[in-house]
Amino acid sequence: MSGILAGKRILITGVLMESSIAFHAAKLAQEQGAEIILTAFPRPTLTERIARKLPEPTKVVELDVTDDEHLGRLEEIVRAELGGLDGVVHSIGFAPQDALGGNFLNTPFESVSTAMHVSAFSLKSLTMACLPLFPHEGGSVVGLTFDAQFAWPQYDWMGPAKAALEATSRYMARDLGKQNIRCNLVSAGPIGSMAAKSIPGFTELADVWNHRSPLEWDMADPEPAGRGIVALLSDWFPKTTGEIIHVDGGVHMMGA
Repeated sequence: MSGILAGKRILITGVLMESSIAFHAAKLAQEQGAEIILTAFPRPTLTERIARKLPEPTKVVELDVTDDEHLGRLEEIVRAELGGLDGVVHSIGFAPQDALGGNFLNTPFESVSTAMHVSAFSLKSLTMACLPLFPHEGGSVVGLTFDAQFAWPQYDWMGPAKAALEATSRYMARDLGKQNIRCNLVSAGPIGSMAAKSIPGFTELADVWNHRSPLEWDMADPEPAGRGIVALLSDWFPKTTGEIIHVDGGVHMMGA
């Protein structure tokens, strides 16, 4: 099969619904010639159902990125399925409800710790679990962020968690460069996914795009972000690492 990911083997996390950016990344990756494997938590059966809507059948592996046992067995499972990996997509984020929705000043550290572990540290732990699967030629790790330059309405502790994710990506790009592994992020505009809808006041946050986006933004269309992910997984960005590619209609560069 031809395509910009022909011959690539990609692990993709975060496929929850057809509205997920990760689902569209998976679909486009297959259309561009990649073999993929999906991970899911806490309901792999949900991901298995959604995976049936992909162009090609794919295995779904249960993976809690905060569980060392899950991470420890990942290499063996992926190697048996694909033989190795050329790319990893990190589309994982979570914060307890008391860390969102205007409760920033009252959120206990336990909830902040959970948000940081799942949403930021997991980029490092997932990548290290997959590291032995990369060939000598290296590969690409792509994560998803939501612009951490600003204090967004209702986003609260997910903001610092995304800032930590962005910093983690830069340090990983520094330390994995000698193995020719690139680490980049796609900063996507708001999409009406399950994850987004779990944020109290999400509509208020997303309304910013109705007024400030130079390019018309469609919250019901995750494909542009999926395309950005696939491009970064490909060999068309061979010397780009530690970068944040904005797929947000241009909101990130608009002044007040």
